[in-house]
Amino acid sequence: MANVKTTISIQKTLFKQAESLAREMKTKPNRLFVIALEDYVRRHENRQLLKKINRANKDGLDAEEKLRLQIMRRSHRKLVEGEW
Repeated sequence: MANVKTTISIQKTLFKQAESLAREMKTKPNRLFVIALEDYVRRHENRQLLKKINRANKDGLDAEEKLRLQIMRRSHRKLVEGEW
């Protein structure tokens, strides 16, 4: 995968915190920024997916889906019965 160099401006106190965290994690500050950005992008994608799922299910369950849910709940209860 090709890398791209970039320059960002952040508050000095935030940079000092990032440097300290990077030392704690035994990595370089630029790697910490990459990890943080990857995590942020992944969370954003998950929020977008959840919005799409919620829009698709806004009308609720139809009769067939309700029946399947009841069957799954019964099956799950049997599986975990006595485990807690």
